[in-house]
Amino acid sequence: MITKRIIPCLDVKDGRVVKGVNFKGLGDVSSPVELGKYYSDCGADELVFYDITASSDGRKLFTDILCEVARTIFIPLTVGGGINTVEDFDRVLKCGADKVSVNSGAIKNPALISAAAEKYGSQCVVISADIKRVGGEFRVFARGGRDDTEMEAISWIKRCVGLGAGEVVVNSIDTDGVKGGFDLEMLKAVCDAVNVPVIASGGAGKAEDFVTLFNELPQVDAGLAASVFHFGEVKIKELKMLLKDNGINVRL
Repeated sequence: MITKRIIPCLDVKDGRVVKGVNFKGLGDVSSPVELGKYYSDCGADELVFYDITASSDGRKLFTDILCEVARTIFIPLTVGGGINTVEDFDRVLKCGADKVSVNSGAIKNPALISAAAEKYGSQCVVISADIKRVGGEFRVFARGGRDDTEMEAISWIKRCVGLGAGEVVVNSIDTDGVKGGFDLEMLKAVCDAVNVPVIASGGAGKAEDFVTLFNELPQVDAGLAASVFHFGEVKIKELKMLLKDNGINVRL
């Protein structure tokens, strides 16, 4: 049986890890290097590093901090933020990333997905979709949740997987930072539409939210969270023991 993954997320702005609610009101948390090492040491399965203002600022991702994080950890690292070209994939992979997450860059140029998948393999290409309900429809947002693309999200994700994306991160803007539980309706719609690994992001408030996620949607491969891990509300080792006790297969 495939093990479920627990993935902390470092949202990095100006070289510091930050966290907000519904993608707004960002507050300082910690150093990404210190936090990355902490998660690597305490049993996280992977780590996600997002340079969250690279796209909105129209700049490239900060590679110096990324290199330092990659040197410090011993778990797979997914990196996103300001990824607009195959050269950007190349740059962050050379910094130590295992997978590259693309969002706004793929919206601007969907061919980037197929070009990167062809060069590095689908397993390296992660489509990260920031999704919010608008008028009863799941809508894709760009530039860190700032811009409504007016694209329907499920068809967009299917298109990205068809172009070669090997994994999907579903970021629910509606539940981000609210801590009321994962967006099960949105996640089910994505899982029903694609046959690649799906990572749930946005809404975790307590350890039991992960139990509910994997029990309700066994198709989901991983749970990603930020603030509940950053502020010690959920400890990864304890979370994994709880999941195991509930019959959910995890790496201890």
